[in-house]
Amino acid sequence: MSSKVKSPSATADVSAFVPKLRFPEFIGHAVQKLQLADVTTESTERNGAGHVPSQVMGVSKVEGIVPMEARIISADTTRYKFVRKDWFAYNPMRINIGSIARWQGDSDILVSPDYVVFRCKGAGPNRLDPSYLDHFRRSAAWEEFVSEKGDGSVRVRIYYKDLARLQLALPSFPEQQKIADCIDSSDVLIEAQGRKVEVLKAHKKGLTQRLFPRPERIENGVKIPADTIPRLRFPEFRTAGDWGRGELGPKTDKVGSGITPNGGDRNYRSSGRPFVRSQNVGWGELLLDDVACLDEETHNSFASTEIRLGDVLLNITGASIGRSAVADRRIVGGNVNQHVCIIRVKQKEIDQFYLNQYLISQYGQKQIDNFQAGGNRQGLNFAQIRTFSIPLPPKMPEQHRIAECLTSLDDLINAENQKLDNLKSHKKGLMQQLFSSFAEADA
Repeated sequence: MSSKVKSPSATADVSAFVPKLRFPEFIGHAVQKLQLADVTTESTERNGAGHVPSQVMGVSKVEGIVPMEARIISADTTRYKFVRKDWFAYNPMRINIGSIARWQGDSDILVSPDYVVFRCKGAGPNRLDPSYLDHFRRSAAWEEFVSEKGDGSVRVRIYYKDLARLQLALPSFPEQQKIADCIDSSDVLIEAQGRKVEVLKAHKKGLTQRLFPRPERIENGVKIPADTIPRLRFPEFRTAGDWGRGELGPKTDKVGSGITPNGGDRNYRSSGRPFVRSQNVGWGELLLDDVACLDEETHNSFASTEIRLGDVLLNITGASIGRSAVADRRIVGGNVNQHVCIIRVKQKEIDQFYLNQYLISQYGQKQIDNFQAGGNRQGLNFAQIRTFSIPLPPKMPEQHRIAECLTSLDDLINAENQKLDNLKSHKKGLMQQLFSSFAEADA
């Protein structure tokens, strides 16, 4: 046990553990200092003979309680444990990464005999609301406890006897319910905003597929030649004629990447010339919250990689290969490292924003995949980039119109994503103030 964890006492002074934020009607009300063992109890009830077979489930960090794969389920489920509504289940070897969940279905389920199952006490002075505990398990106090406890040198195992020692400051049952309802409301807003973002992303994906002509493809075993016009066209261009295709190389003035200065991140500065790395290039946007900087001397040592306004930056290695964005004034005069390719287009032949939208489209990403052995996306070289086949409308204004449409959608998606992030931050702040942390009080 960590020396920071103190034994609870029914008479202990808990004033230091009172939540920072309370609803007006509960200000001044007592808060109990308890262990999880005081408000929960473990269940080892097993399927056994004579029980009606129930669905076998597992616990996922992201999805919660989900059906277990049939190949993992034993033919004999007599030792599998029952989980009833509002009970909790977790794998003792994975709770440290968040694989614990509350079952909210009406019918009983079974989980592996290796799982730990416990429930809240539903009566008495130590009554614990399952919804309150479900939110508390996502708090900083919970995370701190499960990240420190357990035994085993390779994988952390936290059994019920270990988890039961977790200390918590428990308000009255009505206050627990009020806190749970408040966070539930926050979750509803977050989920609604998340759906809105996903709908916008799906709309953009469908629109992109229709605004660019389909490339050569196989349908029902038959090779279909590339379309000469897109399935959706702006009214002013419907009589403009067929589209063509051309290799990217001849339409560029530069295709090349940068280098990492000798000494790597020891050369990074908090101010100076922006140094764009692959993590700074998103799907059509620049991610500059953690952008590094270089001093003038280092910048000048590889000035050939200097970024100009309108350069298309394409990630060419690593997990983020294929992401691209257009350079704006925030990074003009900066540099890129060897994982980012600068594509500098001839603007009379191809619009940089149009190119960027095509690269991050399904069709552009498929070309990138086709260059990767076995689909592993290990890396792109400059020769491959120059051979990218780009669909081109007969007139530049149509490129501009498509680019404006899709870029506007990106701006809307990014704005709604920011709202989603703000809601998540608000919820995080709420939880930090609604749930006490003994580590904070002991500090």
